[in-house]
Amino acid sequence: MSTQSPTTRRARLLAVLGAAVLGLVAALIPSPASAHGATMMPGARTYLCYLDLQRNMGTQMPTNPACAAAVQESGTGPLYNWFAVLDSNGAGRTAGYIPDGQLCSGGNRGPFDFSAYDAVRGDWPITHLTSGANIELRHSNWAHHPGDFNVYITKEGWNGGALGWDDLEQISSVTNPPQRGSVGSDSGHYYWDVQLPQRTGTHMLYVHWIRSDSQENFYSCSDIVFDGGNGEVTMGSGDTLSAEEVTELADAADAAAASHAAHAEHTDHSAHAGHATATGAAAVGAGVRTLAGTLF
Repeated sequence: MSTQSPTTRRARLLAVLGAAVLGLVAALIPSPASAHGATMMPGARTYLCYLDLQRNMGTQMPTNPACAAAVQESGTGPLYNWFAVLDSNGAGRTAGYIPDGQLCSGGNRGPFDFSAYDAVRGDWPITHLTSGANIELRHSNWAHHPGDFNVYITKEGWNGGALGWDDLEQISSVTNPPQRGSVGSDSGHYYWDVQLPQRTGTHMLYVHWIRSDSQENFYSCSDIVFDGGNGEVTMGSGDTLSAEEVTELADAADAAAASHAAHAEHTDHSAHAGHATATGAAAVGAGVRTLAGTLF
């Protein structure tokens, strides 16, 4: 039998109960998610394939052949994380670090498998632009980070093969550009003007985002064609969308994603709250019974 006074035993019991309740409350608080960014205009492969996927939610399979092949290889996970082509230890490194032929996946060192988006094929979604034009480049600000954006384009005469560093010419660099729209949405983005060089035919625009507050870097490949266009996108399944239609599709995808996230969060919180409450209550009850048997 315990020799402690009733007052001391009650104090110990209340202390344990308080700790148990605090632990239960902490278990019910969701942890925040993190995300990043990719080029939206001209659209990166991952971004345009994601928009194509959003048009085909019923089948969960893009109609674009290249996008569909990528989904068949690595699933839809990379597309629902189209903004996460990253390397946490990139540190601004380029040639000699990211192998030729793996530029579109950033060396595929991130949390998702983007290797399928390095594939050499001529039917990726493609943005129509005008040689020598001044365009507003837009890059997702899914998560806001300070840093530099280096913009490259393939040299005249590029044959459309595996993309290597020697194929690229840097045409722009900007530090901490302005942004518009909501951070963490499908439509929020950084923006700045880029003067396109004189080019003909099909090319690749490549954006390397170098964070200044960490070693993390992000990478984007955008298939483009210089044919006098003004931001139209051929999805690769025979349909070409105007720049306005692409924006409308992005807005619709943003609204659908927000609605899905809100529903999922509500459902997840309800399920977890019920489970955690029952589990926590059982644990607290067991602790009380054990402690009571020990102290009283």
